[in-house]
Amino acid sequence: MTYDEKLANRVRENLMHLDNVEEKTMFRGLSFMVDGKLCIGVRGKEIMCRLDPEIFETVLERQGCRPMVHGKRTMKGFVFINEHGYLKKEDFDYWIGLALEFNPKAKASKKRRKND
Repeated sequence: MTYDEKLANRVRENLMHLDNVEEKTMFRGLSFMVDGKLCIGVRGKEIMCRLDPEIFETVLERQGCRPMVHGKRTMKGFVFINEHGYLKKEDFDYWIGLALEFNPKAKASKKRRKND
């Protein structure tokens, strides 16, 4: 799957003020790593946000938001937001803000060892 380049640019603009942002292709889209941790992603016309699992159930009530499901498992703390949920600037900023707010508390994934 590809990602919407305009949407990716919108995310880039919101992260420009940060020093340690890296882009990686993963989850069938483009992911933005902040301080070495997955923070935000773009897949198709949706954004994926990693946020505090404590507020997960509450944010699912917002328009355009759905949980991330991997296989049969709901990934608590990861949500996808479609265009209806981020069309307005204040809504877009809300989601980016939640992801950035949680990022310092998020655990980095374990580094995989490369086989020699």
